[in-house]
Amino acid sequence: MQILQVKKQLVLTSRLDDLGHLPLKTLSSESGETLVAMDPVGTKEGDWVFTIANSAARDAAGDKRLLTDLTVGGIIDQWPPEEH
Repeated sequence: MQILQVKKQLVLTSRLDDLGHLPLKTLSSESGETLVAMDPVGTKEGDWVFTIANSAARDAAGDKRLLTDLTVGGIIDQWPPEEH
């Protein structure tokens, strides 16, 4: 699992049937790495999320037949932690 921030939704004019119809979001790590994940939970820009990777990502997307290696598992409230 990784904690990442949602940046944008990708708009696809065409996609493989095996990608299904879940929204795809670009995510950014705290180090600046950019990743793309399926979003079955309905995130918005700026949300911090945890992701599920590899073969478990297909189960998390809701269908083992979907072609994905990264899926948003949930939205994290109050992240990053407040510094005191």
